Amino acid sequence: MTTESTTAPLLPESDPAASPDSPRRTARLAALAAGVTVVLWASAFVGIRSAGHDLAAGPLALLRLAVGAAALGAMTLVRREAWPSRRDLPRILLIGVLWFGAYNLMLNTAEQRVDAGTASMLVNVSPILIAVIAGIALKEGLPKSLLLGVAVSFSGVLVIGFGSAQHGRTDWLGAAFCVGSAVVYAVSVILQKPLLSRVAPLPLTFLACCVGLVVCLPFGPQLVDELPKAHTSAIVWTVYLGLMPTAVAFTTWGYALARTKAGKLGATTYLVPPISILLGWLMLGETPTWVAVGGGVLCLGGVAVARFTSR
Repeated sequence: MTTESTTAPLLPESDPAASPDSPRRTARLAALAAGVTVVLWASAFVGIRSAGHDLAAGPLALLRLAVGAAALGAMTLVRREAWPSRRDLPRILLIGVLWFGAYNLMLNTAEQRVDAGTASMLVNVSPILIAVIAGIALKEGLPKSLLLGVAVSFSGVLVIGFGSAQHGRTDWLGAAFCVGSAVVYAVSVILQKPLLSRVAPLPLTFLACCVGLVVCLPFGPQLVDELPKAHTSAIVWTVYLGLMPTAVAFTTWGYALARTKAGKLGATTYLVPPISILLGWLMLGETPTWVAVGGGVLCLGGVAVARFTSR
């Protein structure tokens, strides 16, 4: 899928006419952008889990989106990219309500009930939903390599889940919120993909983040009440969530999605659970089992199969 001249991403894009290697270079930059997104989104599960000890789900989402909107607004002013047309605004509004509003609220609620690693594993059933929906709705097709990669990675998620279950009982309400987040995530990606053929990732992300911020405004009084009592670490984590996993990661995701099939790119997020588990172990003291490590290896293998297909 090609992008029109209105797309001016944060990462440099080569001129297709400049070199016969430019498509390959564009693919490498898209893979780099996807890698940045995956690492930052993996760290978000740890940040939400840590900040959630002092801030409730709504206030945490509100402060995160406020920081993210401010950072995205500054970047948008600097880059001065073209704004979306009126026909695209309803879809952007829906993305903002779902992905930036509902997704954050549900995930924050879930992580006050389940650990970061478990949450990341449950949310990452979304690539399966993305691959299937994109194959049908966006007519991307369901190639055997993608289906095989999804199957291998999903088996890894199941193995990780089995390993993590050894630590105790699963909170089913928390798990339900995680699965709900996955559904909202998948639908939002499918809504976003067609827009990126005519809208630059940065203004799209900025507007959607502002919509999510408006959705969370009712939690303002609660934030005012909780913020003075919160530990400094919780505030620092929330600011980090707004700057990196929101402002930076959603923009690099848009860059990668504009240059990669939605189903294939969605499969790369299977890297999130093993990274989240590693960070949770290092920063929160949540120790993974060897079974979970084996599941992480399967996740990596599935991503390789789904992403690096034969030409």
